[in-house]
Amino acid sequence: MKHAAPDQELSVREASGEDARIDAFVTAHPDATPFHLATWLRAVERGCGQRARLLVAERGGEMVGYLPLTEMRSPLFGQALVSSGFAVAGGVLGEGVEPLAAAARALGLPTVELRGGALPADWLVDDETYLGFVKPLAADDEAELNAVPRKQRAELRKALANDLEVVTGGLNLADEHYRVYAESVRNLGTPVFPRALFREVLKNMDADILTVRHHGRAVASVLSLYFNGTVFPYWGGGVEAARRLRANDRMYFALMAHARARGCNRFDFGRSKAGTGPAAFKKNWGFAGQPLCYAKWSSGPARDVNPLNPKYALMVRTWKKLPLPVANLLGPWISRGLG
Repeated sequence: MKHAAPDQELSVREASGEDARIDAFVTAHPDATPFHLATWLRAVERGCGQRARLLVAERGGEMVGYLPLTEMRSPLFGQALVSSGFAVAGGVLGEGVEPLAAAARALGLPTVELRGGALPADWLVDDETYLGFVKPLAADDEAELNAVPRKQRAELRKALANDLEVVTGGLNLADEHYRVYAESVRNLGTPVFPRALFREVLKNMDADILTVRHHGRAVASVLSLYFNGTVFPYWGGGVEAARRLRANDRMYFALMAHARARGCNRFDFGRSKAGTGPAAFKKNWGFAGQPLCYAKWSSGPARDVNPLNPKYALMVRTWKKLPLPVANLLGPWISRGLG
């Protein structure tokens, strides 16, 4: 392949009808995540109704940089361009950080949020709120178990001794997974995402579901993404009985084995807010939290959808008390604007 000379002028434009070309660029980039894929943004677009905006930087016709954006519009949470929507990662890949950032601002929304990637100068940077948890997978189950710190290893052994069944699949497990996940997030005070988002991801991306059952009833379930040798357990949770049964421990340990069998060598436990219970849970598994750098530009008051914000405290407490059918009815309408 002939590469453009570095002294050629760089240009930025919004791509249209070039998803395959963009996904090839993303897959070849060492810093990419599945949330950079055009396929991810299209799943969000179809599943949540939020428009994808794909900016590419080119030199001599060759794609050298890329910024995936989701156009979030919500009557409750305002408007923003987010890279990437409904994701924990995104941001600029490759060259052209400043011109890509300028092009994003020129799209006319009041706020632009970048979740990782190369960050433009003079934007507001937050490297304190979130931690990311990633580590290599061990060679086999025994090595994986021994890699878990002693206290958590003891809990995991109890989980392995319980009468739990592990099943894996795709769309055939989607309804079961959604029931478990919806109950889990309701209990945390968070609106559930639209069912269509999960189905679009399962249909169009390298993704599957692993579910833990007790006496035939699903008690924990996780929808995971696979990308360039890394497994991303992304939407997971458990019902109330899961804690007693240690079903979440069983689920993540089983997912490590399942991912190894699929050829993965890294486990990305996702992000958690620093100082929270989920962050402590991941540290107990032997994952060291690394700060995630996010950047934001705003032409006015920036939106804040952080559930730890005190102004949302009453909303969270109220949501936890909603009957599950009511939460599942209202949740997708609200959550499609969170992004």
